[in-house]
Amino acid sequence: MKMFPSLEKRYTKEQLRVLDAQRLAHEIAFAPVIFQVSRLMEKFGIFQLLSDTKGGLTMDEVAEKTALSPYAVKVLLESSLTIGTVLYENERFVISKTGWILHTDPLASVNLRFNHEVNYLGMYHMEEAMLNGRPEGLKVFGQWKTIYEGLSSLPPETRKSWLEFDHFYSDNSFDEALDIVFSYKPATLLDVGGNTGRWALRCTDYDKNVNVTVMDLPQQVGMMKQQVAGKSGEDRIHGYAADLLDNTRPFPKGFDAVWMSQFLDCFSEDEIISIVKRTAASMDENARLFIMETLWDRQKNEIAAFCLTQISLYFTVMANGNSKMYHSEDLIRCVEAGGLKVEKICDGLRSGHSILICRKV
Repeated sequence: MKMFPSLEKRYTKEQLRVLDAQRLAHEIAFAPVIFQVSRLMEKFGIFQLLSDTKGGLTMDEVAEKTALSPYAVKVLLESSLTIGTVLYENERFVISKTGWILHTDPLASVNLRFNHEVNYLGMYHMEEAMLNGRPEGLKVFGQWKTIYEGLSSLPPETRKSWLEFDHFYSDNSFDEALDIVFSYKPATLLDVGGNTGRWALRCTDYDKNVNVTVMDLPQQVGMMKQQVAGKSGEDRIHGYAADLLDNTRPFPKGFDAVWMSQFLDCFSEDEIISIVKRTAASMDENARLFIMETLWDRQKNEIAAFCLTQISLYFTVMANGNSKMYHSEDLIRCVEAGGLKVEKICDGLRSGHSILICRKV
């Protein structure tokens, strides 16, 4: 298994001293407590108060400013002190570097809300999901086979956090991705798994002549039509409802480009091969398939690789039970088994994305 050099350096040799390893082991054991304490330090505004107050605050001052009980403030601050998100200096609590990053980093904020609203309750059922190959944690929200079927019916805060998470990872890469895709000058583009139509809108804004068809589940196509209604380019955005897991359902033909953004990570390897085969059958020799994914082994930043491999467990427990954030070698193998060739990989897009540009063999 190959990795980018920065990851290989980190993951092929022991990095910790014994005491550091012991500390990490206990952090893992108390991870649910650490997570909820840190979430509430942010939600109750304590991180904000400490960040805004030079010299820090006493427990009593925090209690007064937040209207929390002295007891609640005491257990939160003492826990945060040993977690490492606050420090105690001159008999006052101040925010640490870790607390400041947790408070200010947009990615950390999105991940925190996503894990609380979408994953937290369901992760209790991880063992069942591993043994059964199904998203057993999803039952905390409803009786669906996948989270995508129930997305429009999730509780409002859960759906909001899911969409923020999904859009954060994709939207930051769209500017660079548009330049790459439209360097091939497509007049028609099939957006597979197009969700709420954000990419479709960006395409019609980027090129005033392109027509985009969003192919997704009927529920998602309905959501997409609501989202693009009244917006510029709406007349050039079309819907094509389909269950992409139906192996007998062919893909529509005649498109110059096929786009899949953060899409194939929603499927197992066998399902990816089926999807690629049907994509290949719909393409001519001049068409291109563009696959944009956050491939964990091609990250220059080790923190990104860490986040991505943890996100894999969301797919295991909550989303569908059988997919993950893929290693590039696995994804390329599936593309080739589906009858296409990866002719170029564009790495280093924002949010850690890569684009695989594929054509017929």
